[in-house]
Amino acid sequence: MLAVVVACFIIGYLLIAFEHPLKLDKTVPALLMGAICWALVALGHLDVIDHQDKLISHTVLGEKYTDGLLDVLLHHCGKIAEILIFLMGAMTIVELVDLHQGFSVITNRITTNSKRKMLVLVCILAFFLSAVLDNLTTTIVMISLIRRLVTDRNDRLWFASMVVIAANAGGAWSPIGDVTTTMLWIGKKVSTMKLIESLFIPSVICLVIPLLIVMFRKEFRGLLPPRKLNEDGSQQKDGLMSSNIMLATGLGALIFVPIFKSVTHLPPYIGMMLGLGLTWLVSEYIHPEEDFSEERKEKYSARHALSRIEMSSILFFLGILLTISALESMAVMHGDQVMGFLHRLAEQLQSAIPNEDIVIILIGVLSAVVDNVPLVAATMGMYTNPIDSNLWHFIAYSAGTGGSMLIIGSAAGVAAMGLERIDFIWYLRNIAWIAFLGFIAGALVFIGLSSFIDFS
Repeated sequence: MLAVVVACFIIGYLLIAFEHPLKLDKTVPALLMGAICWALVALGHLDVIDHQDKLISHTVLGEKYTDGLLDVLLHHCGKIAEILIFLMGAMTIVELVDLHQGFSVITNRITTNSKRKMLVLVCILAFFLSAVLDNLTTTIVMISLIRRLVTDRNDRLWFASMVVIAANAGGAWSPIGDVTTTMLWIGKKVSTMKLIESLFIPSVICLVIPLLIVMFRKEFRGLLPPRKLNEDGSQQKDGLMSSNIMLATGLGALIFVPIFKSVTHLPPYIGMMLGLGLTWLVSEYIHPEEDFSEERKEKYSARHALSRIEMSSILFFLGILLTISALESMAVMHGDQVMGFLHRLAEQLQSAIPNEDIVIILIGVLSAVVDNVPLVAATMGMYTNPIDSNLWHFIAYSAGTGGSMLIIGSAAGVAAMGLERIDFIWYLRNIAWIAFLGFIAGALVFIGLSSFIDFS
């Protein structure tokens, strides 16, 4: 039955990959895949392990097996809910700011129509913003900006794809920039300053190489289509009376999330809910227009912002994470030891390839296919290296940036895919090899630097 669950994952993944040729929304196979995988685990009475590595076996527990299985599923659903609530909160804040034309405060200051200059500005902004917020929230914010700056959808696909690479690269060198670096940080595998010292330069290289390649492609020659002009020929400026306040409130709420987490040690989604509540509160009493009436209030309300959220992307993420949790929970024997299926795969990889650097690079490549969270969790159980070992820093880099090679390989990619409807095959054909070159270049720079400089 274990093989059937793995086959279900492979088939579902292929259906997602060929979404456009099949004319099937990617959310459908994702939801089916997640539900069917768990159903097969239950119907087959497969042994599973909980988050404390305790075996839940039908042979041992008998009728109590179902209760144990439900506890395991409930634990995973709780972790998934944290991510989805965080995502919905971030998307609502961004949509609320956008309703009040808050991003026009930034876009009005960007006057260039050069595609190359615009690309450099967007990538630099995404790189540093993702280190302060996280790669997922940054992608949502940056795509909202791109929509105001770039009118042609084909151009937006390229800009959005580069935002994914920039956001993942920027998130890798910050303890709050990516969920995997946060895991390593909370797990006392890395410290803030050592992580920044060891990964900043490799992360910059991971972005600069793709940026240089893309800048000289024909897609980035020339100028962007002109934006709206006033009657006197000057560039039309967008904005409302509430734009400045809502931008400051929205970005302040997002930046507040990691601070709230550091102070309270509560999960990030709690801080996101607090930030959303404060942003919602401000939006209720602010007047975006001089002639503001109750009839027009609905246009700028949080309810309207909620209606603009791409719920199909949320459900797609749900299906993917449910599937990964099923694969992670299935128990397999390794001698006298019982471990999760994904954990066992990671150990087999280590046995087959004794060089740790190559193994970690392969983990980065694998993170483009399989969620990087269980991969990093597996490595945390595999290795016993001390805090700030080069190994932990390299894992943070590989898991954080490797997902850029496929559009569904990272939370940032999934968000971009949902917001801009990026075709999986288009990304694979046009962006994957570029992201791979950046990833490998950054990895080689890290290996080279660590051989001369001991960051630990």
